[in-house]
Amino acid sequence: MDKADLYDVIVGPAITEKTSGASEHNQVVFDVAKTASKPEIKLAVEALFNVKVKAVNTLIRKGKTKRFKGIMGRRNDIKRAIVTLEEGQMIDVTTGL
Repeated sequence: MDKADLYDVIVGPAITEKTSGASEHNQVVFDVAKTASKPEIKLAVEALFNVKVKAVNTLIRKGKTKRFKGIMGRRNDIKRAIVTLEEGQMIDVTTGL
């Protein structure tokens, strides 16, 4: 897999209060492409960050219906991957690549 393809799989880190709490359990949360599979996500994280991945869990967060200037709109659905790292491994998502 080409390095550009790996960046297409991982859209970016999901930085929220809840995801920063997951770091206590050796987990990192990423927004990923909707078509990405668990093995692709594992391969991309291991190649980009030079870490060993223990497990990958995915979820699709459905977009909310919101009103903007009186017009109803809908936010996009987002696929997230919760990546559990092996013991002793760490990714600092605040520094970037």
